[in-house]
Amino acid sequence: MTLEEKINVVEQVKNGIDQLRPYLQADGGDVEFVEMTDEGVVYVKLKGHCGSCPHALMTLKQGIEAALCEAIPQVTAVERVME
Repeated sequence: MTLEEKINVVEQVKNGIDQLRPYLQADGGDVEFVEMTDEGVVYVKLKGHCGSCPHALMTLKQGIEAALCEAIPQVTAVERVME
């Protein structure tokens, strides 16, 4: 993917995260975009209650990853960055 394409996809990812953010904030958590690789792997940081929640992996994979991969075909996976 070209640099211009990657910039466009990153903007789509950030917009997608912004749409998911209110659901996480309702439970005292949040999510922050960190980076996206050329292979389409998105790295995020789970914050607040999401950072220490025992269901964080489920939220990450079945919530954030599922939504982003469905909406943005270039996204291949979403991984968590630990603080």
